[in-house]
Amino acid sequence: MNSDRPPETVRAYLDQLRRALKGAAPGLISDALADCEEHLNNEIAQHPGEPEANVMASVVETYGSPQEIAEEYRDMEAAISTPFPKSEPSAQRRYGFFNVISDPRTYGALLYMLLSLVTGIFYFVWTITGISLTAGFAILILGIPFALLFVGSIRMLSHVEGRIVEGLLGVRMPRRMAPTTPPDESIWSRIKEALLDMRTWTSMFYLLLMLPLGIIYFVTAVVGLSVSLGVAGGAIYSLITDHSHVQVPDVPWLDHLFHTAPGLMLLALAGILMFFVVLHIARGIGWLHGRIAEGLLVRL
Repeated sequence: MNSDRPPETVRAYLDQLRRALKGAAPGLISDALADCEEHLNNEIAQHPGEPEANVMASVVETYGSPQEIAEEYRDMEAAISTPFPKSEPSAQRRYGFFNVISDPRTYGALLYMLLSLVTGIFYFVWTITGISLTAGFAILILGIPFALLFVGSIRMLSHVEGRIVEGLLGVRMPRRMAPTTPPDESIWSRIKEALLDMRTWTSMFYLLLMLPLGIIYFVTAVVGLSVSLGVAGGAIYSLITDHSHVQVPDVPWLDHLFHTAPGLMLLALAGILMFFVVLHIARGIGWLHGRIAEGLLVRL
């Protein structure tokens, strides 16, 4: 199949655009596909009765070919400023043990880990409640519009979560909602589309998954920061006041060591190193969760 052949249908145009954007961030591809799909469908709706191929030929001339649109989106993406560096830093700067403290993604990931417990509880309760009510209303006429509203709320929450992920973790996520079904489409067609759209189910799974992940992230962040800063701060305070507050009664030799200046300095160093380890863990969790969000929330 010749990929340079002018597209005669909306699906063919979107397929060529998807291939032209290969290698770009999934969030960028999703936005480009959503924008073009909405524009192309509006053009076809404005020319009722005219063959789709004729409308597409006119659109390609005025709107641009898929390759041209892909290049425009890449250029726009490169021009947008973000708090995270777009160019990959050198290996020494990126992977240096102590350089993690200067990486803005580290602090974004820490904040995300602390917020994830609250968002995870909300997402879980909302999703479980919605599923339960949808199942309960299924035998009533009220169940159909309620199911559509619930699916719409799932898509809205997944979009909001994507904006949080992009803002705190630096992962390019969709910045616009995917186009909805045309208003003149029947309610049964809307239900069928919602049920067949894999993004509905993956988004729902993501919102449920956020509760266990949120608990893990929150506990890791709180315990890691508390222990590392507590150990380092306690040792430094003991050095300043010349009175050790560290007690290890079950290990006499270690208890004696932490009552000496060298032992307290060693303990303070251990606490500081532990703090950097926590930062590395946070950055790793931020990277991993970004991949999870891309896989479950981005529609391509």
